[in-house]
Amino acid sequence: MRIRPRQQLLDLWRAHLHTSYRDDTWVWGGRDGRNAISDAEQLMCLLYPATELASFALDPDSVATSDDVAAVMSVLGDDIRIGGALVGMIEEFFDRYTDPDGEPMFGGGSYFRDVGHGEASTEQRDLDVVDAYSMSLSLCIAALRFLRGLQRYLHHEVRREARRLLERIELLMPVQGGPVRARLTAAMTGLIRSFVIHTPPFASPEGEEILALVNQTGAAVKDVIVDFSAALEQIRVQASNDVRSGHATDIDLRDNNLAFECGWSWSIDTRAGEVTEVKGRIATQPGYAVTEPYLYFTLVALDGIKDLYSQRTQEPDLLEPHQLQLAEALKRRAELTQRYWSTISRFGTGRWPLEDLPWRTSDGKQSDYYSLAVTAFLIQDLLDRESTTDLARTVAVLTQLAQRARILNREVPDDPAAAMHHPGITLTLKGSDAVNSGPLIGYYVGDFTTLMLKRSLQAARLALDITLREQLYDLAAAAMDHMLSRVISEGTAVGLWDSLAPGDPAPSWFLTERMMECLVVAHTTFSRPPLATPPMVERAVYRISEAEHLLNQEMLKISDAGSSPRRRQLAAIEQSLDRARAIMTKRPLTAESLAGDALLRLDALAYAREDATR
Repeated sequence: MRIRPRQQLLDLWRAHLHTSYRDDTWVWGGRDGRNAISDAEQLMCLLYPATELASFALDPDSVATSDDVAAVMSVLGDDIRIGGALVGMIEEFFDRYTDPDGEPMFGGGSYFRDVGHGEASTEQRDLDVVDAYSMSLSLCIAALRFLRGLQRYLHHEVRREARRLLERIELLMPVQGGPVRARLTAAMTGLIRSFVIHTPPFASPEGEEILALVNQTGAAVKDVIVDFSAALEQIRVQASNDVRSGHATDIDLRDNNLAFECGWSWSIDTRAGEVTEVKGRIATQPGYAVTEPYLYFTLVALDGIKDLYSQRTQEPDLLEPHQLQLAEALKRRAELTQRYWSTISRFGTGRWPLEDLPWRTSDGKQSDYYSLAVTAFLIQDLLDRESTTDLARTVAVLTQLAQRARILNREVPDDPAAAMHHPGITLTLKGSDAVNSGPLIGYYVGDFTTLMLKRSLQAARLALDITLREQLYDLAAAAMDHMLSRVISEGTAVGLWDSLAPGDPAPSWFLTERMMECLVVAHTTFSRPPLATPPMVERAVYRISEAEHLLNQEMLKISDAGSSPRRRQLAAIEQSLDRARAIMTKRPLTAESLAGDALLRLDALAYAREDATR
């Protein structure tokens, strides 16, 4: 399947509006009911492309100049009515997930699952979860950017409808404060207090698991400990210097007898300190999550933080001063975490721990999903450093994971790999049973294929070898085929995901939102210039040089000063070569083709002259 991100995003929007906007009313909820995460995912399916991709912008000016976007959005109305409808959705979301005291709510609700210990209690369903923090962070950034753009347009409108809409925007986003910025601050604070550094003794079960993971050569334990401590020395120092606010202070990061891992737990750490710079319950409320990083929650936290400090969000006054401080604190944690997992995945001199499938966590769990999550950390680290070092080995791991998950291979009856996609892996939320003596609850994660698709497309931006890039595009195409086979084909949610759940045609906003992210990544990847390596440019230069030399020779043989057919032919060839030289560093194969065509036409002229002479 060829990935066509623009058309597929428009198709997703069309299906989304058909499902969610009925009888002039926005209909919330999907397969998993309503909660702070699912509703944010439902809204993000519209707002994220509109604020990340200029050609999908939904302010009135852009809609007026983009016929295909206007056609899809026409169910909401025209002109500023589209903006008004989206403002109404944003208002409804923030009204529902803000309590009477003005405190944002981040409960996982129906996303919390029974993992064999009993259904979650009402108090447990209200527990904050990192997924809600991260999704709210991305949603608030998208909402602020959308509202600011619409606000600028409405300031020049005199219609009464525009003035009323402007007043509603100013309630959502006043000069300072307001519900959108309040939720953004709370989400950032929650992420800071959910960040954990886990330092079990090497002699503990967790420490032994970490040693077994990194010891791929069978070396003596004491030697592995020395090498492990040396490899992480700078990361420990960075953690000691940079991670202070919201973090437990009784951890010795310089003790080489302790193992080390960092990332995000599933919610606020039970040992988290207070964030004194922030007012509100989120900065001081007790945490229940165990002080251990979860790979899934670490991954979603990093994605949200990337949205926070990406280049496109560096707009004047988008963040308030105290939010800039929180954003900087999160950036330091994200960089530390990414560097840690990138280092640990490639530890040692032989086989990587990442290549020893499946990845094993410090609590003894193992899964191909964990391997894919660690691979995602490594790819993002390579992207941030614009490095191709170890990219080929990373792609080999991706390919092997795609085979094991039956993305490249055919699924067989009773295939255990099927559970990877539905219902997904089960995460046990350690510490959740401390809430009113309730049961231990869990969380399902079924985004293996979309994670594979997204990271393959991102890695393709790095590949300077055409074979490696094609391999990544083939992986992405296979993942896309797999996802297209899971599109809902009946009921009101036709065109959305996921058809694997039996007997329920309602959409999974968890998976649909991740497919939307993949298509945005594909759009960004395909918008970049094609591959232009030095050998490709060199080949183009050789052809252009020979063609220009032969052109100069032909020019020497023209004696007429007018516009004879021969002179017009040579002028056309010269124009073609000028074009080839102008694009040879960006599109060397196109330049080579233009030069090749010029060489053929010059040879035809030379042959015709020689034939006339004979």
